[in-house]
Amino acid sequence: MEYTSKTQLYQKVKKPLLERQRRARMNKCLDNLKTLVADLRGDDGILRMDKAEMLESAVIFMRQQKSHKKVVQEERTSLPLDSFKNGYMNAVNEVSRVMASTPGMSVDLGKSVMTHLGRIYKNLQQFHEAQTESQQSAMDCSSMDKAPLSPASSGYHSDCDSPAPSPQPLQEQPLWRPW
Repeated sequence: MEYTSKTQLYQKVKKPLLERQRRARMNKCLDNLKTLVADLRGDDGILRMDKAEMLESAVIFMRQQKSHKKVVQEERTSLPLDSFKNGYMNAVNEVSRVMASTPGMSVDLGKSVMTHLGRIYKNLQQFHEAQTESQQSAMDCSSMDKAPLSPASSGYHSDCDSPAPSPQPLQEQPLWRPW
């Protein structure tokens, strides 16, 4: 079997070999993804799925994790402020109790101190509300940037306008490329 040019050699021998290696690499990555999702979900049902079902299940799982992470993050950001508000109100109540129980305390002084503490608390609430509104409007604007897929869209990345982030390889060895 004699080949007359490098192109013929590539088409007859190298190209099928390269394609087999590429498919083997993809299958290895799919198997790794399958076991990772099965471990994280605690469900071995994904191990019996075909490749397309497994990928769909992995995408659904990752979206659920992303939304769960947002909920947890929102809870964490609101918790310190609520805790601070409760502590501030407890301190204001304690100041009020101490001033009321102190003999010879001027009513005007107590009134001005409590008015000042109330004003500070109101300013803190307004600042927090303004900050929350600006964050919400920023999230609304970012969600408007993403155009919905048309009904004719296949859902593949090539249908999108923005480039997808390139995935980082899981193994330490460099990826084999045919070029």
